Amino acid sequence: MTTPPVSELTARARDVFRLVVEGYLDTGQPVGSRTISRISTLNLSPASIRNVMQDLEEEGLLAAPHTSAGRIPTETGLRLFVDGMMQAAQPSAEEQAQIEARLARGGGPIEDALAAATAALSGLSACAGIVLVPKREPVLRQLGFVQLSATQALAVMVGNDGSVENRVIDLPPGVTASQLNEVGNYVSARLTGLTLGEAQARLLEEIAQGQAALDQAAQQLIQRGLAIWSEDGAARPVLIVRGQANLIDQAAAADLERVRQLLDELEGKEEIARLLDSARAGQGMKIFIGSENKLFALSGSSVIAAPYRGGDGRVVGVVGVIGPTRLNYARVVPMVDFTAQALSRLMA
Repeated sequence: MTTPPVSELTARARDVFRLVVEGYLDTGQPVGSRTISRISTLNLSPASIRNVMQDLEEEGLLAAPHTSAGRIPTETGLRLFVDGMMQAAQPSAEEQAQIEARLARGGGPIEDALAAATAALSGLSACAGIVLVPKREPVLRQLGFVQLSATQALAVMVGNDGSVENRVIDLPPGVTASQLNEVGNYVSARLTGLTLGEAQARLLEEIAQGQAALDQAAQQLIQRGLAIWSEDGAARPVLIVRGQANLIDQAAAADLERVRQLLDELEGKEEIARLLDSARAGQGMKIFIGSENKLFALSGSSVIAAPYRGGDGRVVGVVGVIGPTRLNYARVVPMVDFTAQALSRLMA
């Protein structure tokens, strides 16, 4: 359903709608006409408020979970509220200090600071904190091949950080053990200390200029080995998640199946990483509400995410939170934005 613009609602409808949404986000419970009559300055009777709520329900902005209950906002209604009516509140000085202190305590590798950022966001927002770590190409120290059969070999890559990864690859026809040694010697002499992308470029340049001193089978073997890790690394962004326990709050206890579904979704980090990766293309905050993203259609969860930048000003990762659609968006959205800015300053 298309979200109607705020301007199409009457002033009375806007006021009633805002009170229903704010009441629901605060308590997690349906909001009734008597409650609105009691807390508002609208000078409307409960019966008049019920009529307005009925109109909003017909617009697809509110829903009645039970016949005798009050109303709750639909996902369409939440989107209208977030985009057009929400009064965002900047994080307090104390909250800002907490976030910056956690980042400062991270120290060491940037991953430590990113993990600290997710923990800080999780604690302050009562959601699960998430961060997509910048993709880093490993720096090559060694690439060797151990023949397994006439058609396959084990490719072993050693990174400058000491990491070791193995992959089974298909051999070009007729490759001999001496050619496998030749490959290892060439990599050690010509490609050590380069990223995978740099190593691929160097190899292609030397082949083009006739400087590679490798036969065609050996050239193919190195190209194939480098390509495997380049493609694999690009497909495996690193996602850090903290604070899943925050998702099991008192309101969620009545809907344990939804919580279980969300926790299952958090286990599938690759899918969430791809969702966050889509936010890298944007210049600002991304808010996904419930089934707007098919990943969270079953659990009815929301994601608030903001990109952060490296020293050259380019977007390198995404930080945010995952929680129920009943989030305090006005508080959490600027909190995520501040954390993204703090990470950008840290990486500058």
